[in-house]
Amino acid sequence: MLLLIKNGTIINPGDKTEVKADVLVEDGMIKKIAPKQSVKADRTLDASGCYVMPGFIDMHVHLRDPGMEHKETVETGVKAAVHGGFTTVVAMPNTKPAVDNADVVNYVHNKAKNIGLAHVLQTGAITKGQRGEVLSDVEGMVEAGVLALSEDGKSVMNAQLYREAMTLAVKYDIPILAHCEDINLVNGGVVNADEHTEKMCLKGISNSVEDVIVARDILLAKETGAALHLCHCSTKDSVKMIELAKKAGVRVTAEVCPHHFILTSNDIKEDDANYKMNPPLRTKEDVEALKKGLKEDIMDVIATDHAPHTAIEKGAGLKKAPFGIVGLETAAALTMTELVDKGYLTIMQMAEKMSYHPAKILGLEKGVVEEGKTADLVVFDAQKEYTIDVNDFYSQGKNTPFAGRKVKGMVMATIVDGKIVFER
Repeated sequence: MLLLIKNGTIINPGDKTEVKADVLVEDGMIKKIAPKQSVKADRTLDASGCYVMPGFIDMHVHLRDPGMEHKETVETGVKAAVHGGFTTVVAMPNTKPAVDNADVVNYVHNKAKNIGLAHVLQTGAITKGQRGEVLSDVEGMVEAGVLALSEDGKSVMNAQLYREAMTLAVKYDIPILAHCEDINLVNGGVVNADEHTEKMCLKGISNSVEDVIVARDILLAKETGAALHLCHCSTKDSVKMIELAKKAGVRVTAEVCPHHFILTSNDIKEDDANYKMNPPLRTKEDVEALKKGLKEDIMDVIATDHAPHTAIEKGAGLKKAPFGIVGLETAAALTMTELVDKGYLTIMQMAEKMSYHPAKILGLEKGVVEEGKTADLVVFDAQKEYTIDVNDFYSQGKNTPFAGRKVKGMVMATIVDGKIVFER
């Protein structure tokens, strides 16, 4: 099948080029990039006024499947992904049962393959049942196609066990995706620890809950040589430590989520659990440090931590509701509106942090728009303005603090393996 994408502006973070040209796709691969191509294609897609970018890669998604299909399924999750321009998503292992063996890995991968929309890469839990006691069958999961290990949803508190996991990760040449949370310091907290939340009589989670584990994980990565990727960073000191670690030659990368580079705890005006996530919304000082870290390329990746919950669960209020918000269908627009449009990032940096860097970290031959490469692409209208409406979401989860927010930047089409899987 021949697909011709005409009149778009191609953003290729592989060589940092921005050029107006047509993209010819044949049998799932990019065959030719050149202006004004005259080809009789099976399908022509007009990308006038739009960017043609490498498909977004989300390194941090909770598909809830198996075991929590009332929140999300692989099918609804990948539909949400392509709606948001994501051609590849990395699924976290905190399902029921946890993804701690090859059988569960195969279940997710086979289900995603049969659906045939976005690529789903399943992470493997570091410990059996994510109980933090015994290592999972890492070898079996790697053989089943796991490209990373994670205990996301919690940290492995046993440092010796965690060091053993890092050693195995080095052996199999895969990264560790780290959720940094000292569970003993959380002490029942539900929001950030600051004056605003104290006035609301809500128990706080201090920055040290994250920072202590960030420091520990960096030191263990330095000692073992492991490739460490720090998930959903939220504090100013995490940015400082990552910068220092990189200068010291530690193999560390880091991600920031849109809610953490946009919102602060002061945005919580009432008992609305759509503002409850882990890590929590921090202070303005933290937000500015995260944006600066993204701008200066200290922070490598923009990920979503897409975490769907039911309306009933989120209706329980800040004290009792589960942590987490959805993000697959809002991330690109929020990044465009709050970072690119406001001068923190260039459109090239957006492509790097949402496509190119995730691909490099995961060892994928993706994240570029180049001849001979897989045609995982997104057609993105950076000027299109609209209001976020949860009724338009394909995800089963509607839990977001960004409902009703005016944004700029709309995904017009998503192409996976040369096939248009979403078109507006």
